Amino acid sequence: MRRLAAIAFVLGLARAAGAQEPAAPRAASSAPAPVTGGIPRYVVERVEIRGNRSTHADVILRHVPYRGGDLIEPTDPELELLRYRLLSTGFFGRVEVHLERGGQRGGVVMVVDVTERNTFVVENLWVGIAADEGDDGGVEPVSPFLGLRLAERNLFGTGITLGGGVAIADDQISLQADFADSTFLGSDWAGFASLLVVDGRDFFGARDVAYEAPLSVDRRLENYAVVPFRRIGGRVGTGRDLSLSTSFSAGWRLEQVEATPPLIASEDRGGRRQPIQFDVRSGQSVLSTLEGALVYDTRDAPFLVTDGSLLEARLSLGAAPLGSHYGYARMEGLAQRWFRLPFGHVLRVEGFVGAIAGDAPFFEQYYVGDLTDLLPDRLIGLAPDRRKAPNLFGTAIGLVRYGTFAAKADVEYRIPIYKGHDSILGVDLFAATGLYAIATREDLEEPAPEFKGLSAVPVDLTYNVGLRVDTAVGGATIAFSNLLGLLPARGSDP
Repeated sequence: MRRLAAIAFVLGLARAAGAQEPAAPRAASSAPAPVTGGIPRYVVERVEIRGNRSTHADVILRHVPYRGGDLIEPTDPELELLRYRLLSTGFFGRVEVHLERGGQRGGVVMVVDVTERNTFVVENLWVGIAADEGDDGGVEPVSPFLGLRLAERNLFGTGITLGGGVAIADDQISLQADFADSTFLGSDWAGFASLLVVDGRDFFGARDVAYEAPLSVDRRLENYAVVPFRRIGGRVGTGRDLSLSTSFSAGWRLEQVEATPPLIASEDRGGRRQPIQFDVRSGQSVLSTLEGALVYDTRDAPFLVTDGSLLEARLSLGAAPLGSHYGYARMEGLAQRWFRLPFGHVLRVEGFVGAIAGDAPFFEQYYVGDLTDLLPDRLIGLAPDRRKAPNLFGTAIGLVRYGTFAAKADVEYRIPIYKGHDSILGVDLFAATGLYAIATREDLEEPAPEFKGLSAVPVDLTYNVGLRVDTAVGGATIAFSNLLGLLPARGSDP
């Protein structure tokens, strides 16, 4: 349909140029439009923004790569990329980009027509029950947890984002505040900053854990060893667009960490008694890292994506010259692709791979709940759920909580069941499944004695089913996987 409109527009311009020849045209306006490969090119006289009641025009123009005097083809694919880019900001519910006849021969006006949407959104909402492994391999509910993240993504129409979040679990709490400006100080560079405060606990050990707490002379035999910790710090950074679809960012992160791991601790790890590595310094320490990311994004919507790709490459480096007690490198890549299918159905394929080399603290490592849909993921720095991986395949993955190597491949199929324009913008039914793996170097080099052959490979199945709902206050996923994850559906639990 867009190609037909572009052809009709070109023919209309050609007829108008032949029928309305100026009597005394200037040399620039009387010259024919340049032609490339048989497709006329026109001069952009100006870019006109329409429909923006709150968003400042210069915020929108930041995403428009054309200015007065530029040449453009009516069929340029960047016009569609521009529409996707503006939709992906989350500022607008509808974006149309088209060309209108200009005041001179061979000239056009680029019109960007937008319909704004609510930009005060609920970014994340976590509600669940932290659970522990029972003696029979089942699950015993222990305590509820709650997390909430809110954000205003377009403060007073300036493109500035202000956000914050809180997470609460049993004797644990975390707070976060975020700031981002897509045109920092009116420049082409973005600026961002965040603050994080975490007062939490984490849980270590695979089975029959024996440990001695710092304030106790008794040795305990439990399912896990507890590590209380506190983190306070933040990050600052900048970034900019390299094109309509590509951007990069770089930043510095600084945190003070205080942890109290057990004095000594050991576990039965798949038939071998060994010390537990807590991967955090006792007492106070400093985490200081440099971070960078390169992102390629052609998604046509911020939540219910129907077409496009998302590619991310990220790198974090911690080193002593930066003042860090933790020296490590964390490298990861993510690839997602959405395909628009007949009847409005959507297929998404995803691949992720990550690796950590060096001495990374446990909260920087890959957490099993972030990879499987059958466990709650981390909420603002807290991992209150104490269950192990579901281990549907009966592999050594049941021993792993944190790992330095991770990979995931999955597919998702979505079926739209409702489209609206007011409070509920869209509802899609979805089902997803995939494989994931997580391991430490030790898991790969010295597998647990109880696991032989393929069972020593820490890989498992993940799946999810539910509804994705796009609303005026943000997107929400109502999934049944968390309920399924509370059921004792396991292969062989080590």
